[in-house]
Amino acid sequence: MSENIIPEEIRKVAADVENQVVEATEQAAEAVAEKVSDVADKVENLADKSLSELSDMFVELKDSAERMSRSKEAESIKSAFYKLLGRLKGESGVSDETASSQDNPFEAVEQNFKALYADYKKERAEFNKEQDARREENLAKKQAIIEELKALVEGQEDVSAQFPAFRELQNRWREAGPVPATAFRDINDTYQFYVEKFYDMVKINRDLRDLDFRKNLEAKEAFCEAAEKLAENENVVSAFHELQKLHEQWKEYGPVAKEKREDIWNRFKAATAVINKRYQAHFEGLKEQQADNLTKKTELCEKTEEIAAREITNTAGWNAASKEIEEIQAAWRRIGYATKKDNQKIYDRFRAACDAFFTRKREFYSGIKDNMSENLEKKLSLIEQAEALKTSTEWKKATDQFIALQKQWKEIGAVPRKKSEALWKRFRAACDEYFAARDANAGGENDFYGNLRAKRKVVEDIQAYEPADAAANEAAMRAFQERWSAIGHVPFKEKDAIGRAYRDAMQEKFPEFSAPRGASSHAGRAPRSPKDALIEKYNKLQQNITTYENNIGFFSASKNSEPLIRQMEERIEQAKAELKELEAQIRKAEEGEA
Repeated sequence: MSENIIPEEIRKVAADVENQVVEATEQAAEAVAEKVSDVADKVENLADKSLSELSDMFVELKDSAERMSRSKEAESIKSAFYKLLGRLKGESGVSDETASSQDNPFEAVEQNFKALYADYKKERAEFNKEQDARREENLAKKQAIIEELKALVEGQEDVSAQFPAFRELQNRWREAGPVPATAFRDINDTYQFYVEKFYDMVKINRDLRDLDFRKNLEAKEAFCEAAEKLAENENVVSAFHELQKLHEQWKEYGPVAKEKREDIWNRFKAATAVINKRYQAHFEGLKEQQADNLTKKTELCEKTEEIAAREITNTAGWNAASKEIEEIQAAWRRIGYATKKDNQKIYDRFRAACDAFFTRKREFYSGIKDNMSENLEKKLSLIEQAEALKTSTEWKKATDQFIALQKQWKEIGAVPRKKSEALWKRFRAACDEYFAARDANAGGENDFYGNLRAKRKVVEDIQAYEPADAAANEAAMRAFQERWSAIGHVPFKEKDAIGRAYRDAMQEKFPEFSAPRGASSHAGRAPRSPKDALIEKYNKLQQNITTYENNIGFFSASKNSEPLIRQMEERIEQAKAELKELEAQIRKAEEGEA
């Protein structure tokens, strides 16, 4: 072969090599820039999405052309879907036992999502199977290329023939595609060994070799710049993964001039060290944050378990406790993940506490419903008795019977709200009809208005009484009591008012009026003891409770009176609590006297 032909072929090969290296360098730089940008664009805040929106997002992903490369995004949507579904089930009181019943409003959307995910998972498995097969094929191709490269290095062919063949092997290597991860390191190290041996051992034209070194240097400088830019990326995790891809691409290019090999590698290694350090610091901080999140979630679990174990006996208590649970659940959602090994455990504990609370709540309201049905039957029975009795003219007997019916009515608990007002109006109408007829026919022994005037006179006399010594006061008090008891019934609508006036007047003039019969006998001999004062207060509280209960019984059951009824109920509860305290104090005083 002539001397003129060889240089011309070398120049052609050199030009071809230069074009290929430049193109590969530009493509690598563009790929890195695009992937860094794509990572930021695909990050979505899934926490605010509804079940329907998450399902639609999964359908869109499943139908996309790049669905197989978006498996992590698919898993994120799945995780967000089931996390939201679990929370909504807990808030709605849907348990595992009702998960497939008609009481589960989420069954349709859950089954639809399961079917979508199962189809995607099946397609993904097939795709991965195909990819594994391709990687094995690529491995075989690259092993064959290495054998050819080895033969090329060990051969003694002319450089004009060897270098184009070498470049062809390099192009085939890059086009071969990825291999199994377990074989990646060994196959690349072997390939790199023979590439470097080729450059070092084959007597290649110095100009062509230097040209190749220069183009490899340009490509590796581009990788250094990309790595240094990644070191500034705020998304530390994304930067770390992109760096791994740069390392893979770095290994696909040949060496640079010996005097620059160490410098270019140190530059690339320095950028790598910055990213790795930030990556490690990120996960150290994340670990601390997750530990703090675990502490916070443990505290919320303890609060929830305390509420779930409370002894709650009325609807107001359950409503207040439910509000506390809702606030705790909202706080839980604002806290991030706990440590990986504890995250599921702490969630299961929180879920169990919430389920226990809502199970007890359902049982409570189920019991109320049963009691209300029983109370409804009892009140209907009283209404029928009152309606049968309302036309009676045996005034004394019928009045006592009506009073007994009213007392029973007040002792019966609540009935369904939709029927409460109608029942009360019907019962009150029967009572009003009877007492109106009774008052209209008053006369003789049934002179109710005469009795009212007589009782008012007793109240006036009590108010006009001037207290004297203890013996005289006791005699006067008994005389007033006997006069009052001897007077018959008054008009029904005046009963409560005249009764209160009598009690107020007696308590004002005779403080011992509410005390037990034996307590007043000591008034003349010694001051009242602490025990007597406690007994007096106890009896007064009992009278107050009776008054409150009477008020509740005769309030209108319309919605406008509900605040008054609640107020009376609160007073009754407070007074009963005070009675328990007084009982304990009285027992303690009796023990002291003994």
